[in-house]
Amino acid sequence: MPNQLAMDKYAELALVTGVNLQSGQGLIINAPIEALDFVRLLVAKAYEKGAKNVHIEWNDGDLTYLKMKYAPMEVLKQFPKWRADGLLEMVQDGYSLLTVYGPDPNLLQGIEADRISAANKANAQALTEYRDYVMNDRVTWSIVGYPTEAWARKIFPELPVTEAQEKLWEQILFITRADQADPIKAWQEHNAVLRQAKDYLNRKQYKQLIYQAEGTDLTIELPEGHIWDGGSGPSESGVEFNANIPTEEVFTMPHKYGVNGTVKSTKPLSYGGNIIDQFSLTFKDGKVVEFSAETGEEALKHLLETDSDGAKRLGEVALVPHQSPISQSGLIFFNTLFDENASCHLALGKAYPTTIKNGASMTPEDMDKHGVNNSLIHEDFMIGSADMNIDGITKDGEKEAIFRNGNWAISFDL
Repeated sequence: MPNQLAMDKYAELALVTGVNLQSGQGLIINAPIEALDFVRLLVAKAYEKGAKNVHIEWNDGDLTYLKMKYAPMEVLKQFPKWRADGLLEMVQDGYSLLTVYGPDPNLLQGIEADRISAANKANAQALTEYRDYVMNDRVTWSIVGYPTEAWARKIFPELPVTEAQEKLWEQILFITRADQADPIKAWQEHNAVLRQAKDYLNRKQYKQLIYQAEGTDLTIELPEGHIWDGGSGPSESGVEFNANIPTEEVFTMPHKYGVNGTVKSTKPLSYGGNIIDQFSLTFKDGKVVEFSAETGEEALKHLLETDSDGAKRLGEVALVPHQSPISQSGLIFFNTLFDENASCHLALGKAYPTTIKNGASMTPEDMDKHGVNNSLIHEDFMIGSADMNIDGITKDGEKEAIFRNGNWAISFDL
């Protein structure tokens, strides 16, 4: 583990720049048991900042594997109501949510896909209202990485596990700017740069985006009144926070009925303890009508079948330059928090209501009318590369370059 100063900076970054914890507020921390020492540091600092309570939701990969392998299917199809009610009660009381993220990308390899799908669906259904608080920014929330043994081994299989974790710590602290003299100031400057990009795109209000790359020929319609977001932003109560640390993206929602063509993944997707890789999706009128994958095709099939319609449609379109620090590391992290910030990406499933005007107050009928996708899932997958070109089509029908050769064709301080 890094020295105490480095860990203090990282914890401060999570609590100040990430969730921006306020005095008198509660905090939920989701974390692997392996991160015990770091969680204790977070808890100490949270109470120092005036937190009224810190609630920990522990997870353990070995226990998860045992349940997924041996529990009866009827158990996997259920999620404890008392647990869902407890989490909902806390966010209704204004608790912030911090996730310490370091899953094993291969945790459930060999487990039947239908068992994983059943558990994921039960979880999503039970936590729908709780998740709405997060996706509508009614509370502040953030995700930070932690180098568990399994994750470190996956990235650096040639190293002894202790060295692999140390090397992954170095990468995490560098990529999150936590190794700088003043990480919080560095993030203020980074957020200001991302604000330039989203302000430009919000002024433009492109009608369509056209993606061209090897294996990708895709047209995405953007709904009227869409909003580009990225970097820091305000919660419903006006508290500024960063949902992801790291983040290099600006993003909005596509029109759920306006996606046509084919897109090919460029990085592996770690989903439900399995890897889905080298996959392709073909859309017609917004819906996936064909798909294939060299690895994990059965897992991809179950992902798309999570619900009747929404899981087959897109809920997010995100722009990330290929020259981002994560991409330039040359590493594949097998972790969406990091890989999505190395690559332009899309997301299957639910759209963030905050990425369209008045989205947070729309009824389900209004959402459908405006092209806002709804689903039990929201799963990002990476499509960016060094040969990715993206054009924007204006309301007047003019074509303008947005990305060329994987990077911005527009001049920003990025």
